[in-house]
Amino acid sequence: MHIDWKRKLTSRKFWAAVAGFVSMLMIFFGKDAGTAQQVTALIMAGASLISYIIGEGLADGNHIADVSKKEETENE
Repeated sequence: MHIDWKRKLTSRKFWAAVAGFVSMLMIFFGKDAGTAQQVTALIMAGASLISYIIGEGLADGNHIADVSKKEETENE
């Protein structure tokens, strides 16, 4: 079983599930709803940053590969 971590880390559904789980876990252990909400906001902010970084990295990698292919075909 192979997990595609790039796809998981850029998934909004994945991060919503993580945030929901963590916030409910905090409430279960007696933290107030305000604290759980702040932690959820922090998780979602981090998720946005991680998704952006991975997405831009993949886009840049694809761009470089496309340019290399184009240069190879022009030189033939």
